[in-house]
Amino acid sequence: METTSSLHNSRFLRALRMEPVDQTPIWIMRQAGRYLPEYRTTREQAGDFLTLCRTPELACEVTLQPLRRYALDAAIIFTDILVIPDAMGLGLDMIESVGPVFKHPIRSAKDVNALGVPDPEQDLGYVMSAVRTTRHHLDPTTPLIGFAGSPFTLAVYMIEGRSKTQFNKIKQFAESRPTEMHTLLELLTQSVSSSLEAQVDAGVSALMIFDTWGGILNTSQYQLLSLAYMEKIVHRLKGSRPNIPITLFTKGGGRWLEKIAETGCDGIGLDWLIDIGEARYRVNREVALQGNLDPDALELSDEEIETKAYQILESYGRGSGHIFNLGHGIKPHIDPDKVSVLVNAVGRLSRRYH
Repeated sequence: METTSSLHNSRFLRALRMEPVDQTPIWIMRQAGRYLPEYRTTREQAGDFLTLCRTPELACEVTLQPLRRYALDAAIIFTDILVIPDAMGLGLDMIESVGPVFKHPIRSAKDVNALGVPDPEQDLGYVMSAVRTTRHHLDPTTPLIGFAGSPFTLAVYMIEGRSKTQFNKIKQFAESRPTEMHTLLELLTQSVSSSLEAQVDAGVSALMIFDTWGGILNTSQYQLLSLAYMEKIVHRLKGSRPNIPITLFTKGGGRWLEKIAETGCDGIGLDWLIDIGEARYRVNREVALQGNLDPDALELSDEEIETKAYQILESYGRGSGHIFNLGHGIKPHIDPDKVSVLVNAVGRLSRRYH
């Protein structure tokens, strides 16, 4: 009971609930990744990225690695958003210098109709095993974040077939095959929801939905193809797992903060293109905000990193509801010592705002 209470009262979860904290919590998107030499060693041991994802003990190890180095306020389970479409039968490959590629991309109504909703314990059991293993080894007072891609973002990869793309296929598919598009998005909504519920049952303490490509849409498209389906997921999870906070992150979503807040989510992730003080004003301090340092700032001098961190803290201002993070994932070439500078600066400088 003591442990459960300590976890519930962690700095990260309190900030998501807009409750008072002693300093601004921080974690970093892709904090378990290639910038860490220990990660590269473990990935070499695995042989390739997908084997690393599919081996619970190794996924646990890389999840824990950044917390051994830095005073971070949360861990995030090591997996990939594309494991869901892979489990739906699209055949995921990770090709060096190319990125993710699907062997069987969606090209027709027949392809959509052939899809089913993966069983999270059967088809994605390695993810749930990684969560359980990590929760066992993680400090019991440290929250573990589970995540998935948004239905629209997953649909982009499934239709385009790869990550490096001009988005021609997804836009044409959505325009010319609206019925099949919404059928696909509904299937993905069910798949994401069941995966996230299973992650909660396995031991995660918070959830995040990454809408990496929602920002390529115009406003009406975004609400129809992306936000509406994320809202369905939020509503389902709030009904089935009501105590688990949910953060939505649309890269390029600064135009739609008010609409995102109306979904019922607990937090909104921000990229670095919007001022966090403006974002706080626009959502009327009703939801927590995560972000939003430009990832390139970690290439600056130590003093400049501290200044950038201070500017974000100052812009957000006094009070809880801010989880410090980058505005997107950390880049592979970053010096790990620069992360120490950032984490230590946020811990030291943020106390005056609480």
